[in-house]
Amino acid sequence: MNNLTGKTVIITGGARGIGGEVARTVVAAGGNVVIGDVLDDEGKALATELGDQARYVHLDVTSEEEWQAAVAYTTAEFGRVDGLVNNAGISTGMPFETESVERFRKVLDVNLVGVFAGMKTVVPAMKEAGGGSIVNISSAAGLMGLALTGSYGASKWGVRGLTKIAAVEQGTARIRVNSVHPGMTYTPMTAQVGIQQGEGNYPNTPMGRVGEADEIAKAIVFLLSDDSSYVTGAELAVDGGWTTGPTVKYVMGQ
Repeated sequence: MNNLTGKTVIITGGARGIGGEVARTVVAAGGNVVIGDVLDDEGKALATELGDQARYVHLDVTSEEEWQAAVAYTTAEFGRVDGLVNNAGISTGMPFETESVERFRKVLDVNLVGVFAGMKTVVPAMKEAGGGSIVNISSAAGLMGLALTGSYGASKWGVRGLTKIAAVEQGTARIRVNSVHPGMTYTPMTAQVGIQQGEGNYPNTPMGRVGEADEIAKAIVFLLSDDSSYVTGAELAVDGGWTTGPTVKYVMGQ
């Protein structure tokens, strides 16, 4: 299951957190990985940890030139591009009425324009390889109206829509495009704002806990693999049921 032997995947924001776990899971599944990030030290260290199947490249997803260089580097090192995980992103936590227009533009530039630039750049290489799989990381905030996520939520709704458009346009080229929507997930970034692991630490979800990065990674690798060969344009919520509805305790006022 989820065999990636012979496949090469580019992962943005791949130095740590969910992206780093995706890199580990791709290599464990037999694939090659190119880790793209602006965190050079962490990215290089992870590539070294993963061995011959991994490389690191500096990649600012808002730069078309760096995207072109990253794809060229990938094909030079591994001969092909079969997968792309658009994971890089930045978040916000404020009411939209207090967020500056400048900040709003910056978040969309990274979270949405960066996804567009990545897909646009990688498609020719995927066509040359005979097809491929693109997994765009949206969010639970791209499935519902979530307070305090003005620019972030807007960008993730945009990723959700762009994914479907790309899936329709690239289907006959054998390029599948899907979105994954993580709920609250324990990572180094979320730990800094007080998110904790373990049962009972996130009562907003039916499962009563936050997700772990490896749980998100496994869902992503499924979509990269041929086991999902007839899945495109889908949105996969990996959120412990958060976007399904309120918990029983909440409904009963407990």
